Amino acid sequence: MYTLCTTTHQATGVEHSLYCNFFSQSEKSLILTCSNVLKVYRLVPELPVRQTNRSDDDEEPPKVKLECMATYVLHDSVASMASVKLNPRHDSLFLAFKDARLSVVEYDHHMHDLKTTSLHYFETQELKGGFHYNHALPLVRVDPDTRCAAMLIYARKIVVLPFRRDLATDTVDYNNPLHRGPIMQSYIIDPKEFDTPSIDNILDIQFLHGYYDPTLMVLYEPIKTFPGRVAVRQDTCAVAALSLNLRQRLHPVIWHLTGLPHDCSSLLPVPKPIGGILLFAHNSLTYLTQSVPPYGISLNAMADKNTNFPLRKQEGVTITLDNCRAAFLTEDRIVVSLKGGELYVVTLGADSMRAVRSFHFDKAASSVLTCCLSVCEDQYLFLGSRLGNSLLLRYQQEAIGNDVLGSDAQQRTRNLQQPPSKRKKMDTLGDWIASDVDAIEDVDILEVYGPEDTTTVQLSSYTFEVMDSLLNIGPCGDMGVGEPAFLSEEYDCSVDPCVEIVTTSGHGKNGALSVLQRAIKPQVLTTFELPGVNKMWTVFGSANADGGRRKAIDPATTDHSYLILARDASPLILQTQEEISELEDSGFDVTQPTIFAANIGNYRYIVQVREFGVKLLDGAEELQDVQGLSESALVCATIADPHLVVLAEDGTVAVLTLHTRPHPRLVVTKSASAKRLQLQTLSAYCDVSGLFTTNFPDEGVPHQKIVKTEAELKKELDDEDEMLYGNAMASVFDPPTSFQAEQQKQKNKWWQKFQKEHRPTYWVVGIRANGVLEIYSLPDMRLCFAVKDFPYAHRVLVDCSQGDPAVDFAYAEEEEGDDIKSLPTVHELLLVGMGHRKLRPVLFARIGEDVVVYEAYLFSEDLDVMQLKLRFRKVDSHRMILRLPKGPHTFANQIGLVDRRNFFTAFSNVSVYNGVFISGPFPHWVLLTVRGEFRFHPMSLDGGVKCFAPFRNVNCQNGFLYFNDKDFLRICLLPTILSYDAEWPVRKVPLRCSAHYIVHHIETKTYCVVTSIEQPTNKIWKFNGDDKEEVTEEREERFVQVKAPKFSLQLFSPVNWQMIPNTDYELDLWEHVTACKNVMLAYEGDRSGLRGYICVATIYTYGEDITCRGRILLFDVIDVVPEPGQPLTKNKLKLLYDQEQKGPVTNIAHCCGNLVTAIGQKMYIWTLRNNQDLVGIAFIDTGIYIHRLVPLKTLILAADVCKSISILRFEQQNRTISLVSKDLKLMQVYNTDYMVDGNKLAFVVSDSDKNLIVLKYSPENRESCGGTRLIRKGDFNLGQHVNTFFRIKCRIADTSKALEETPTPHRHVTVMATLDGALAYLLPVSERFYKRFSALYTVLMHHLPHLCSGLNPKACRAFRTRHKILYNPVRGILDGNVLFQYLHLPLPEKREVAKKAGANVDELINELREVDRSTALF
Repeated sequence: MYTLCTTTHQATGVEHSLYCNFFSQSEKSLILTCSNVLKVYRLVPELPVRQTNRSDDDEEPPKVKLECMATYVLHDSVASMASVKLNPRHDSLFLAFKDARLSVVEYDHHMHDLKTTSLHYFETQELKGGFHYNHALPLVRVDPDTRCAAMLIYARKIVVLPFRRDLATDTVDYNNPLHRGPIMQSYIIDPKEFDTPSIDNILDIQFLHGYYDPTLMVLYEPIKTFPGRVAVRQDTCAVAALSLNLRQRLHPVIWHLTGLPHDCSSLLPVPKPIGGILLFAHNSLTYLTQSVPPYGISLNAMADKNTNFPLRKQEGVTITLDNCRAAFLTEDRIVVSLKGGELYVVTLGADSMRAVRSFHFDKAASSVLTCCLSVCEDQYLFLGSRLGNSLLLRYQQEAIGNDVLGSDAQQRTRNLQQPPSKRKKMDTLGDWIASDVDAIEDVDILEVYGPEDTTTVQLSSYTFEVMDSLLNIGPCGDMGVGEPAFLSEEYDCSVDPCVEIVTTSGHGKNGALSVLQRAIKPQVLTTFELPGVNKMWTVFGSANADGGRRKAIDPATTDHSYLILARDASPLILQTQEEISELEDSGFDVTQPTIFAANIGNYRYIVQVREFGVKLLDGAEELQDVQGLSESALVCATIADPHLVVLAEDGTVAVLTLHTRPHPRLVVTKSASAKRLQLQTLSAYCDVSGLFTTNFPDEGVPHQKIVKTEAELKKELDDEDEMLYGNAMASVFDPPTSFQAEQQKQKNKWWQKFQKEHRPTYWVVGIRANGVLEIYSLPDMRLCFAVKDFPYAHRVLVDCSQGDPAVDFAYAEEEEGDDIKSLPTVHELLLVGMGHRKLRPVLFARIGEDVVVYEAYLFSEDLDVMQLKLRFRKVDSHRMILRLPKGPHTFANQIGLVDRRNFFTAFSNVSVYNGVFISGPFPHWVLLTVRGEFRFHPMSLDGGVKCFAPFRNVNCQNGFLYFNDKDFLRICLLPTILSYDAEWPVRKVPLRCSAHYIVHHIETKTYCVVTSIEQPTNKIWKFNGDDKEEVTEEREERFVQVKAPKFSLQLFSPVNWQMIPNTDYELDLWEHVTACKNVMLAYEGDRSGLRGYICVATIYTYGEDITCRGRILLFDVIDVVPEPGQPLTKNKLKLLYDQEQKGPVTNIAHCCGNLVTAIGQKMYIWTLRNNQDLVGIAFIDTGIYIHRLVPLKTLILAADVCKSISILRFEQQNRTISLVSKDLKLMQVYNTDYMVDGNKLAFVVSDSDKNLIVLKYSPENRESCGGTRLIRKGDFNLGQHVNTFFRIKCRIADTSKALEETPTPHRHVTVMATLDGALAYLLPVSERFYKRFSALYTVLMHHLPHLCSGLNPKACRAFRTRHKILYNPVRGILDGNVLFQYLHLPLPEKREVAKKAGANVDELINELREVDRSTALF
């Protein structure tokens, strides 16, 4: 069986983040990685365009949103990331990948893409040290002074990458092999070979601040231990500082420290002027520097007993720092995010020697469970999370007052109460070593070190405010499929079932349910049948105030007045009041076919374009009728208020401009009939982004030359001397003043550039018959931008209006007999502003049968003064295939004939969204909101759509109209319960607790959800010889209590996604739920003989001293009389069976009306008697721990946690269960399911190494030993852990199977969700499909540029394992993500690749279309 694997929803869990100058030096960007997806965001302030009355002095940082500027899909998951300035233009990114690969990438402004500048590979057998598999991920660190970078590989070796220091310009030609790049030759340090100390098992590395040579601090554990062995081996960690001499490649250890706590986890370098490093352990925090002894504090009672390292108790704080994330807000304040989501601001108290002598903890907020943390623009904090929505916070500092930070709170208070002359001199040496040493009264020591009570610092409290959040649907632990609660009856007649996906998301307080739908399902208000309509427009009427003066029209709050329907003979004008009725005796022309209609003059007037004229109307009253624009009929019109551009059939272009004084009229401002531009189609555009300009970006902003006075130069020299030798005029007892100076620095007013207002400019884009795309300025029609061979759909559109373009696309000359020279016809263009304030110009083009989308970006290099300073980059993040099923069609294959149907409709205020609707056989919504990411949502429920228009009236607030291909006009609303600003329309239901399982109960259409909350407890179960007993353990106040999960069962209604009252069932403490399923058991009261029950399997985890047991709980969802005012209370849970078993119940399933349970190392089959008792009828011995059971008719697929999968068969007549076949190879299975292709059956398995393995039962194969062994038919590395599967029948509508008369065998698609928040599917394919696309895949491997990080897509999908295997991988699974990239190749490259693969372009696209349609299910 051959298979295709495709990711349909990219990962959403954020793992790494950093803030750097990615695009340019003038703008910083936030870089995020979500598994293998790299996203670039910028901070966009929510400010009005102008603020003249606002003072700059008291300006606070504004509210901001995150706008995505670029998304790059890499070919592997990013393990570590860092940024460095190697180029004066922008920063470079260091991306590390498992096991030991490093890519250096940067932004390529020529192609608006990533460019790989350097590749480093360290996965040789010699470096691996004999290990086949390594658990440690690589770590990348960059020297703060940009002298070198270091990468930790295999937790044992350090790779050093020195940088060149002579990079004065950015003219680096990476294509020249003789050119020296910015990174010099790397070398490897093996710290284990050091004489003293021998460094092994490295936990973390960091560069230190303020050293003359790059100095690398290494945290390592030479001899490992674990918490259970602390009694005999503790304090095993150590640190060492390596001074890197890059020229001579020497790396001496300049200082090291041993005997650190065994639970040390990470390092955080302290910036200048303090310097040094912070050592984070699970239970302690320690400051280390070279010149003075360490200073550490214990944060809970465990640190007092588990280490001999001297620590001072931190009063008032009981926390743990395991899995915490930290970053510096200022030079002496850190923000720390704990594993529970608490945000602490830690203030470092430094003495006169600039050594930290105290910590002050201030709990500032409670936020999301954090995986990464970045400070942005000195006022914002980004918290990235895999377990919840990532947050952008604004923090503000509020001073509390001067305080003396000492390490002992009582002594500090006593000192503050005394006058300064009588304060006792404190023993600073005792504080450094944190031990009980008697007070030292020696005057010399005090002269050298100074008294501690002079150390003061300004204490501050911080307030955090949420600015924005990024949606995350991961980790998807379980997945259910059910029917949408609200589905209009017009869509019930579909051949395919209409379902939605519900997944469990998040963890702990970030727990939630995510409801996902792939296609948009409109809410239909009413339906009319009107045959013959091919175009449609909605317009606003006249708006006159009471006094007769005309008032402004706000399109967001004003109802549409007229609906204009274009038919072949004459248009139909409808008046849209409370009821829609035909308008008679109006100024609209109903004698000629209408080409176009729209509002003009700020929505105050209406223009109606007919075949031989243009009418201007005020409401239904005619104001002007312009005729004689062309000798031939008008075929196309477009508007950019106040300009109207019309195109005649003979190529004549006329520009009409609205003049309102003395009276409104249309004036022909430019007619190109003399030279006839010969345009086929055109689109007008009003630009407010400032990108459509002939000015250079830096023009008008002269760089001010900074001239420093002698006093300033002298002060700089004095500052340098002071840093080296200290202040000559100040005493060593004075407190440091550097922090106060830094805090008083001028605020960065980065947001002010967003307040700049761009005057609207007007343009028109058109296409010639020879394939040249041209952009003209309005109204003078001056050519400013031209692109040759536009129908080829190049990746980047380069201006060639003033000569040869900078980038030339050269293709091999083909034979004259081929149709390579023939250009497909461009039928339609649309240039529209999208995104935040319409600042993102987007170009839509319908070329042949395909739709191409381009986005404009700034580019001004090597351009003429008269050229537009921009380029267009193709958007390739979609998989829109709008073709009909096989066969030649009318307009697509006739070269030269232009299809005048309007597929593109720009809309605004549909619900709250703006975007473009694409009509046609497979309609789509294209959205680009403030978030900045393109969203392509299909609307496939109602078949093809002929035309579309936004619509608003009393009964339809911010809705829309559309005609389907059966001539039905539907008036619809966009359901607001879903958020459409996501890759799939989604609704996230917060639960505030961890969701583990979700089950759809089909009979009652409710969902059963198993959740848990963590409760701190000091009770434990112990074995007392006869039975177990619960004992309360007495612990001290600073002891961190154990958190025990408390599981519960709840019913949810899909109507409002809230828990149905009085349906929750709580389980015992220490009782874990291992499975929850809807089982179909034998029931005589139903016609089918089966009834669905909710079955729950549990395990009691009391510890290793007490025998593990479990329970089987069987519930029935019954109908009851709902309570008054609560209609959802019509369902309740009724407990039918509750019995403790002799072993742990690890999983459950149903087979032939019986219940299947895995208890311990046995599998039992039960039958339900009298709806209240389970009676065992069969059993069999199984593996170690069966944690997945999947039934199919009489087969049971069982997955073991260590021993792969087994296939069992239940014979109902004999009441026996037997083993059919199994996989003998060791595999740590996460989940498993079936794959169905007609009469063929296979099994798919996901394992702990992120692989997908397809196995098949084939007894005729010799390797199967008579069918006792399963045969591997394919393996594929997805790169993400898969924890849940489900199967569903493939879609039939819109596919070629729908046209066949003979029924085809059923094919099922297996859908999966990952722990990173991604969705993917496995689809069985025919052998013919596999061989054809395997050839295409091979050609694409060599043809596609591996721009993103330089990784090979084929290598990243190769099977990976922790053990050496004695068999070859089986590559029977195709990578659909690579195959779908074929759609976005330029046409010559498509033809070239198809020719090498031995296929035709249209055949390949039609096959991909079939795959896309058959899996478009949700």
